[in-house]
Amino acid sequence: MSTPAAIEKFLDYVEAERNFSPHTIRSYAADLRQFCQFVQYRAEVEPGAELSAEQLPSEAELDAAVLEARLPGVGPQDIRAFLALMRNSGYRKATVARKLATLRSFYKYLVRSGAIDASPVTAIRTPRQDKRLPRCMDIEEIEALLSAPDVATPLGARDRAILETIYSAGLRVSELVALNIEDLDEFSEAIRVRGKGRKERLAPLGAPALSALRRYLRMRESPGRGPLFVNRDGGRLTGRSIRRRLDRYLQVAGIAGRVSPHTLRHSFATHMLNAGADLRSVQEMLGHASLSTTQIYTHLTTRHLKEVYEKSHPMARSGDEGAYSA
Repeated sequence: MSTPAAIEKFLDYVEAERNFSPHTIRSYAADLRQFCQFVQYRAEVEPGAELSAEQLPSEAELDAAVLEARLPGVGPQDIRAFLALMRNSGYRKATVARKLATLRSFYKYLVRSGAIDASPVTAIRTPRQDKRLPRCMDIEEIEALLSAPDVATPLGARDRAILETIYSAGLRVSELVALNIEDLDEFSEAIRVRGKGRKERLAPLGAPALSALRRYLRMRESPGRGPLFVNRDGGRLTGRSIRRRLDRYLQVAGIAGRVSPHTLRHSFATHMLNAGADLRSVQEMLGHASLSTTQIYTHLTTRHLKEVYEKSHPMARSGDEGAYSA
């Protein structure tokens, strides 16, 4: 595909000026490529004709010069038609909402750069999404998982340190693999984390995590600098390899269901709130830019409290009319 210059400049902007992660930039690029396919296709069919995702041109068929001229002239009706096509093609609500967010950012950039006067996305409301609560592991499952690696071996000591660090500090897997040895501050019992947008924060570490890290570093005979978690060849671990190791220990611990490294982060936040931590503190520890992102964990906490209530309150169960009688 020959990418329109406007899109190339936008992707350069979000990378250099907004410090977006490589993953986010790849998602933006994919969404904009698909929108380009739609824009070129929509211009080639008769007005009012029914659109079909199967008839979209391939990326190789896209004409950058044509798109360069057509993208600034896109209107709200085009945005709505694109979103409708995505919904009718079976995309999930969350995916459609993400594509809309990409277009919102792209056209806001065109307005700021002076390429257009007004964004066609301003009048488009983000579709209401189904709320899906993240899975949270209970304390017994966490303990079983953390005990699964054989810490008598260098590999097991490393993996125990990885699991302890994710759960103790509530890290994203991308944050974990980016850690360097010099980020560990044993005196302050914390670790320096580079989060989304390259924002740094200091994440506290509990005693079990610090102990696991010290054991791993002793067995590794590590240098003073460089990647904290490495593979057998001494290279930095990847998120994919950590997910594979986690899957193995889930089997060892006998834990069923869908569990990812991010589940440990969810569990960290939920357990903190259940134990009485305030929402603002958890927001800072997670590195969330917005408090609303952290508030999803209050739903998990409310669910936990409701379960405790129904098990404990004498009048919580229907039909138990004699609960108060002595």
